[in-house]
Amino acid sequence: MDNTNLNKEPFSLEKVKTQSEDELFYFVDNKSINSERITAPRYSYWKSVFRIFFKSPLNWVLVGLFVLILIMSYIYPATTSFDQFKNLSDPTTFNLSPAQAINKFGFSFEYILGTGASGESIFLNVWFGARTSISLALACAAINMIVGVIMGAVWGYNKTVDAIMVVVYNIVSNVPYILLITILVYVIGHGFIQFIFALTITGWLSIAYFFRNQVLIIRGREYNLASKCLGTPLYKTVTKNILPFMTSVIMTILATEIPSYISSEVFLSYLGVGLNADIPSLGRMISSAQTSWTTYPWRFWAPVSVSALITIILYVLGQNLADASDPRTHMQ
Repeated sequence: MDNTNLNKEPFSLEKVKTQSEDELFYFVDNKSINSERITAPRYSYWKSVFRIFFKSPLNWVLVGLFVLILIMSYIYPATTSFDQFKNLSDPTTFNLSPAQAINKFGFSFEYILGTGASGESIFLNVWFGARTSISLALACAAINMIVGVIMGAVWGYNKTVDAIMVVVYNIVSNVPYILLITILVYVIGHGFIQFIFALTITGWLSIAYFFRNQVLIIRGREYNLASKCLGTPLYKTVTKNILPFMTSVIMTILATEIPSYISSEVFLSYLGVGLNADIPSLGRMISSAQTSWTTYPWRFWAPVSVSALITIILYVLGQNLADASDPRTHMQ
C-alpha cells in the first residue's frame, strides 16, 4: 500500500478561503448568503432591444428625420397662426409657384413652397395637415392595437369566446371595409373624433383574428399547461405568458398599422369621404390639388412628398424595431 499521501497536510477549509481570488475556483461556505448570489450581469430586455436597434446608422438617421417631422408638425404650428383665407381678397396671390411667391412676399419659409388656390401658404398648410394626419394615425393605431391584441389573446385562449368571435368575424369581414367607413362617415359626420370612430369600429377585428391564430399555436405549450394546472387566472396567463412571447409580432403589426392609417386618410379624402374641409390634412390637400397637379404641381407634390416620407420612415423604423425585439436576435 502506498503511504505517500498519508503524510500530507490534512485538508483545511480556512486555508482554501485565504487563497487568492484570482483562482478559477474557491470554496464558499454553504451556510453563507454568498452561495446564493448570481454573478451574471443583470439583463434588461428593452435595453438590449434598443442597443441592437441603434447599432444601425440608418435607424439613427430615420429617427432624426422623424423627430424633425414631429417638431415641424406639432411645435412649429404652435408658434405660428395659419389662416388659409388670409390672402383671399388679393387674387394676385393665388397659385403662385415658389419662385413667384418669394418675389412677391420676399424670402420666407412661409412661402418657400408657393401658394394654393386661395393664396394660402403651402408650407404652413402641409405641416398643419401633417399634424392632423399623424395624430389620426397614432390614435387609430393605438386603439386598434390595444383592443386587437387583448381581444385576440382572450379569443385564442378561451373556447367560448372563440366560438362567438369566429361568427362575428365571418360576418364583418364579408362587408367591404371602405363601404363600411363611407356609410359611418355619412351617418355620424366628418369630424376628427367621428373619423377615428369609423376607422376603429371594426379595424381591430382583423388584428384580433391574427393574434387569435398565434395564440392557438402557443397556448398548448408546456409552460401554459403548467399555469393552467396551477390554477393561474386567464388574465395572468394572457399578460404574463402569451403577450410577452409575441412582442416581436406586435411590433411587426404596429409597423404596418401606423403608415396604413395615413394612407387610408389620404385615400378616403381623395374619395371625398375624409375630414371636414375646415380641418387641414395631407389627404385633403392631395384631394383638392388632384385636378391641377399638372398646372400647379407644387400644390400636389408637397403634401404627397411629406405623406410618403412619413409613411416610409414609420414603416422602416417599425420593421427594424420588430427585428430588434425578436428574442432570437438576443441569443449571443
